[in-house]
Amino acid sequence: MTMEKRELTCIGCPLGCNVTVVLDNGEISCITGHTCQRGEDYARKEVTHPTRIVTSTMTVEGGCAPVVSVKTKTDIPKDMIFQCVRAIKAASVKAPVHMGDVLLKNVAQTGADVVATKSVAACVPETD
Repeated sequence: MTMEKRELTCIGCPLGCNVTVVLDNGEISCITGHTCQRGEDYARKEVTHPTRIVTSTMTVEGGCAPVVSVKTKTDIPKDMIFQCVRAIKAASVKAPVHMGDVLLKNVAQTGADVVATKSVAACVPETD
């Protein structure tokens, strides 16, 4: 029988509780230190199936800015972050881009869409 203790700082709410998770043979036996249900839920998820929201930038073609900030609409498995970032970096979008536009569907087969977090207007070329 193997016992493991993990110390986490909860990100479920602004309190940032220090949460301790005790695992017996890989199964959660005890969660302490949380002051709300979100803390327990976060700790349980973090030790069994950690996920993250990915933020990055994507190239914009013909835009007044060369890139647009983006994020995954939902969290993805932590072990898929690098595949997700590679897919975002390999993609580009044509201007105009509006905040909230889905720019990449089902990124790296995670089920999460990549959305724009700001708008980028199309740049009108100067004429002589």
